[in-house]
Amino acid sequence: MAHPSDQGLDPALRRLIGVILLGGIMGILDGSMVAVAADTLVKDFHTSLSAVSWVSTSYLLALTVSIPVTTWAVDRFGGRRLWLLGLVVFLAGSVCSGLAWNIGSLIVFRVVQGLGAGLLDPLMLTLLARSAGPSRIGRVMGLMGVVGSSGPVFGPVLGGLILQGASWRWMFLVNIPIGLVALVLALRVVPDDKPVGEHTAGRLDVVGLSLIGPGVAAAVLTLSQYAERTEFAAWQVLVPLVAAVVLLAGYAVHALRERRTSPLIDLRLFTSRGFSASVTVGALVGLATFASLFALPLYYQQVRGHDTFESALLLAPLGVGSALSMPLTGRLSDRIGARNLVFGGGLLAGLSALGTTQLGADTSQLWSGVLAFTIGLGLGSVGAPTIASLYRTLPGRLVPQGSTVLYMLNQLGAAIGIALVALLVQSAGDGDALHGFRAAYWGVTGALALVVLAAPLLPGRPAAQQATGELPPPAVESAAESAPAPRPSDDVPTPVTAQGDGS
Repeated sequence: MAHPSDQGLDPALRRLIGVILLGGIMGILDGSMVAVAADTLVKDFHTSLSAVSWVSTSYLLALTVSIPVTTWAVDRFGGRRLWLLGLVVFLAGSVCSGLAWNIGSLIVFRVVQGLGAGLLDPLMLTLLARSAGPSRIGRVMGLMGVVGSSGPVFGPVLGGLILQGASWRWMFLVNIPIGLVALVLALRVVPDDKPVGEHTAGRLDVVGLSLIGPGVAAAVLTLSQYAERTEFAAWQVLVPLVAAVVLLAGYAVHALRERRTSPLIDLRLFTSRGFSASVTVGALVGLATFASLFALPLYYQQVRGHDTFESALLLAPLGVGSALSMPLTGRLSDRIGARNLVFGGGLLAGLSALGTTQLGADTSQLWSGVLAFTIGLGLGSVGAPTIASLYRTLPGRLVPQGSTVLYMLNQLGAAIGIALVALLVQSAGDGDALHGFRAAYWGVTGALALVVLAAPLLPGRPAAQQATGELPPPAVESAAESAPAPRPSDDVPTPVTAQGDGS
């Protein structure tokens, strides 16, 4: 019999991966595609750029607020039902956004979209991780990473193409055919995992939800406002900052003391060195990725004089490099673990970012393209193995919690990356866009240096018990002592071998 780690991806799992990624790609593209329409929306709605910025900010805030409840709801209602609900909500938000009659209505409908994306994005990780099992998680996360890493790059390209030949409304309406196909296929392919029931899943941690959801949203809002104003003392920055600190501190106290219900996120997960290192590296990857997505177009537009669409095309090597490396390194991590891959990828991306600090106004664009490509290669070599290592350190019933923590920290890292670039460009640029761009990439280089330093804390070669699907070491197990008792089949992720009932 073939060793589990040598098994390929069976046809049922391949179908599931395709259907899940089809549904997830809508939110990934929409999150970045709208960014190129800012000037168009200002003109069409006769409003200010500040008001239009809330089209993106409201989406991000709604997405962030809805993420934590997915941890509880996936067991209470079942992953399949929750996935279908997320598709319907996102599709409804897309239709309404495409029909918006003023900037206020568009912002409201983007909130609906964000609520749907907040269900789909972490659930995408959970469904694939549970279905793949520990021995194949690296390969599956590598394939998912192709979509996740290339979406923010190709989203602006697609948005530019739409704006060249059609109304901005089609940036949302294009989701209709994709969403309908994803919904029909999900009914046929996504396995019908029965919900574990109210007694086993436990009651919803309402107090925790009311603290952590708004707390993380306030943190994202703080960074968004800081990136927009580059002034820390502004009340628009200080008010959400204070709210974030109070709410998140309140959640920490609540989660450590709560005994009647299981907290949405058990903070004792962080007692595992491997888990803590994985989510930290995930946050740093989000920072470096979105800082690059924000800084490189500024270089091409402000220093080199390219328009928005040309800048989006010149940004593509970053996504191509990541898309090429993620499947390969994800597969390798199933055999050799994450540690060496993350170290090598972080070193490659860090050296490339260091080289980017030396770009000038007359530097060959071939050289800037090569550096963007190798940054993408390095980030892809970090991303997939890191995600896989996180799921190898968790028993099956804690995968939803791991997905939530990883995705929330990745979103915070992305917001920090954008704020970092805005701050450094503003403070170091002094009217010189090139100087500001170089300063921003010194910041990216520093973040990637932290990835290299954190790499030795990640798991090395997968242990024999993990390769065979047994529970990970007791250190993580102890972090969940207060979690509700799982069904026997929940302890270990099992491979997908059959289609759902709708087939």
